[in-house]
Amino acid sequence: MMQVNILEAKTDLSKLIRLIETNREDEIRVARNGTPVVKMTAIEKKPVSNRIGIAKGKFTMPDDFDADNDYIADLFTGGDL
Repeated sequence: MMQVNILEAKTDLSKLIRLIETNREDEIRVARNGTPVVKMTAIEKKPVSNRIGIAKGKFTMPDDFDADNDYIADLFTGGDL
């Protein structure tokens, strides 16, 4: 843990953030008149779920799902109804 005063935090903010990002510091406290008032820490990265295929096995597709494709295409293109 590192503690800095507000003036130093303002002057070296990008350096302080880099210290946290590179795990050289796990937290930095910013103090006013020697009393800590703010704690800076890294935000934990949340794992991204696999979105493609997430519903696999959750439902079944009916055999006639594509039966109306030509009719729907005609509706969009102004074809015969």
